[in-house]
Amino acid sequence: MRSTSAATALAVLLSSAALSVVAAGPASAVTATVGSYGGMVVDGPRKRVYLGDDARGQIIAADYSGNRVDSVSGINGVFDLALSDDGDTLYATARGSHEIVALDAATLDVKARYPVAAGIGPIHVEYAGGKVWFSYGEYGGQTESDLGSVDPAVDPASGTDPVQLGQLPLENHGVSSTAYLDTDPSQPGLLAVGATDFYDSTKDMLAVVDVSGDAPRLVAAHDDSYSVQYIGQDIDLVPGASQVLVDGMDRHAFADGRFTAAGSYPFGSTADIAPNGLVAQAAPIGHYEVAVYAPGATTPIRTYPVNAADVAWAPDASRIFALVSSPGGYTLKVLTDPARSVSALTVDAPSTATRAKPLTVTGKLTATVPFAAGTQLSVTRTDIESPNGKALPAVTVKADGTYSFTNTPPAGGKVKYTVKYAGDATHTSATASDTVEVSRAATSLSLNNNGKVYGYGADVRFTAHLGKTYKNRTVEIWADPYGKDKPKKLIKKGTVNSNGNLSAVVDMKRNTAVTAVFKGDARYKPKTVKSTAYARAKVSVAVSKHYKKAKIGTKTYYWFRKSTDPLLTTTMNYYQGRQQRFDLQVYYQGSWYALDSEYFQLGPDGKSAVSLGAPGEAGIKARMRSVYVKGSSGDNVNATTYSSWKYLYFSN
Repeated sequence: MRSTSAATALAVLLSSAALSVVAAGPASAVTATVGSYGGMVVDGPRKRVYLGDDARGQIIAADYSGNRVDSVSGINGVFDLALSDDGDTLYATARGSHEIVALDAATLDVKARYPVAAGIGPIHVEYAGGKVWFSYGEYGGQTESDLGSVDPAVDPASGTDPVQLGQLPLENHGVSSTAYLDTDPSQPGLLAVGATDFYDSTKDMLAVVDVSGDAPRLVAAHDDSYSVQYIGQDIDLVPGASQVLVDGMDRHAFADGRFTAAGSYPFGSTADIAPNGLVAQAAPIGHYEVAVYAPGATTPIRTYPVNAADVAWAPDASRIFALVSSPGGYTLKVLTDPARSVSALTVDAPSTATRAKPLTVTGKLTATVPFAAGTQLSVTRTDIESPNGKALPAVTVKADGTYSFTNTPPAGGKVKYTVKYAGDATHTSATASDTVEVSRAATSLSLNNNGKVYGYGADVRFTAHLGKTYKNRTVEIWADPYGKDKPKKLIKKGTVNSNGNLSAVVDMKRNTAVTAVFKGDARYKPKTVKSTAYARAKVSVAVSKHYKKAKIGTKTYYWFRKSTDPLLTTTMNYYQGRQQRFDLQVYYQGSWYALDSEYFQLGPDGKSAVSLGAPGEAGIKARMRSVYVKGSSGDNVNATTYSSWKYLYFSN
């Protein structure tokens, strides 16, 4: 029984844990970053980008969106990466531990480590002719950089060393700096090798080597009769051509064992070349852009405003991966649509125009790559009568990229002209618009009752009168009671009657701003009018502690004993912070004289009770009233309102 209970508890625990994982949802994507650049290579079939992080001794795998998906540590001093021809093995140079590390490209598990007895290196790495090729320097007293190889087919246990040094078939080149390497699938078995001496920039080494056979064979090399200037960043074999691109800028053709100049691209730093020949070039420091060039072109197809340390094409040329400078290192950024020039479109319409009169719209379509003759733009006009847009005839772009068209707007108000270029295989789409204020006639709109004062709670009819319009005969009537606690509210919306009138009733318990709104139509402007009407406060006074009511002359008095303290209770419609003003007067020698006016706070029930005090003397006549004073009583929600006078008489 104990065993069954424990098993059940464990099953419940595991089930709960599983449920917790499901509830948490998928982890958020993490952008791939490296602390220090250590190589980049793209795996097309797996849609992976591998990055070396020299600072952390890691290799990171990212997806085609630039998000980190896997990593492996323990690659000390990783400097460069390469993939085998079948894409199954990833090779890394680990200059810290002096070895070539082979990893499973799918899992990043280490498959083998090949020690390299080199003083400096291995540094750069490529795969060609079934072997791994790497550059290194300073070995056994040797001061010139050289080329080594690893044959993965050789089993180290066989007694044969798979690592071979001294493989560069170029003697006395005099360059001590380790060489840059490159291969290209369109030229299997060829390896480009190049460097400029770090200590003596007059010494250069550039060669193409055939590594498809048992021993490397020199295909071409430069000598003192041909200068390659400076090789300080990168070299690339050009797909489909017998050329080497140096530092993303200078092209060198090779034939008959020699190099000749074959043109150049502007600027230059590092670059990568797509299988279709497009060149992705990371501009040098200060230019902060990645440029894409067609083969041999001097004007870029497009540029991206990023400061990249290196770039690499996806094998299908669908995107460029750029390692962009960021705080603390570099971030992988994906640059999409690289083969299409960015189209720029402008639209210029007049700021104002007359309805039913022709107007002219102009603009220009531009890109770094010329457009085909007869390129057309679609045009849409959006106005009051066509809120979803009305298609106008397409317009053809002239040879200089400009265009123009004439249109007669049938509706007034804001008229927007939207011009669109759909794009093609070599250009991105583009959209632009401009708005014209087209004239409309003015109509009349009136609203009654402005400035009138009404009793508290009166039902007041407000009538709006609309003059001549085109199609729209709808009027809105809004009521905005005074006070922050009451919002503006639509109280009536409808079509005016045959006389042009529309009415709405307002319950006048507060001062109220009433507005009538005509929203306009295709030929008449919008119009709004306001009428402010005022509502008196609801004020009453109750008298208590009197012993009778009787007339003195024509006035009815409340009679009090001279020793009685009259209680006067004011009731008023309540508003937060409201006060009533208490007015008191006495009668003397045929006239009323004001004694005092004082403000008293209303309670939440709207009441304010004031004790007048016993005069102690008979024969005194007095009167009082309660007043709401707009502004002075603590708010402006009502119009100033006076209660009736209450007459008081004190007797023995």
